[in-house]
Amino acid sequence: MRIISGTYKGRKIIAPSKLPVRPTTDMAKEALFNILNNQYYFDDISVLDLFSGTGNISYEFASRGTEDITAVDDHYACIKFINDTAESFEMPIKTIKSDVFKFLENFGQQYSIIFADPPYDFEVDLFSKIPQLVFENNLLEEEGLLIIEHSKHTDLSHLAHYSHSKKYGGNMFSFFA
Repeated sequence: MRIISGTYKGRKIIAPSKLPVRPTTDMAKEALFNILNNQYYFDDISVLDLFSGTGNISYEFASRGTEDITAVDDHYACIKFINDTAESFEMPIKTIKSDVFKFLENFGQQYSIIFADPPYDFEVDLFSKIPQLVFENNLLEEEGLLIIEHSKHTDLSHLAHYSHSKKYGGNMFSFFA
C-alpha cells in the first residue's frame, strides 16, 4: 500500500502479513480522495476511521493535512501498527482499541467525515448498524459524510440516510448524509 498524495506522497507502507486486514486498493482510495478533494479542505476537517485495520485511510488524510484523526479497531496488532507508523511519520493519528459498535454507542464527538471499512463478509444487518448508530448518536457535523466501503455484491441503498454509491473494481463506497 502507498500514500497517494500530500506530504508523504509515494511512501510505501508494508503491513505485517499477520494482520487480519484487507486494505483499500490504491485505485479505489485515489478515486475516493478525488471525490472528497472537491468537497473538503482536508486541513479543516475531523475524521473518524472505523475498522481502521492498517490505518491506510488515516495515513492518506494525515498526508493531506488533516490534524484531527481518530482510528478505531478492536485488534491490538492493528492499533499497534497504526501507532508505530503514525509515530515514524509524525502523523497526528489518535488510536482507540475498541469494538466499533460499542465505540459508536458511547462516544459523543462529532466528525466531518466518518469512514468505515468493515469486513466484506458482514451481514447486511451489521452494515446497517453503522449508519443507524452514527445518526442516532449525532456523530456527524452538519454537512458531514459517512462513507462505508463494502463489496460490490452488498447493496446498502435501502438504508436510512443513504445518498449514493460509487463502484471501483470490486470495491464500493456508499455515502450517507
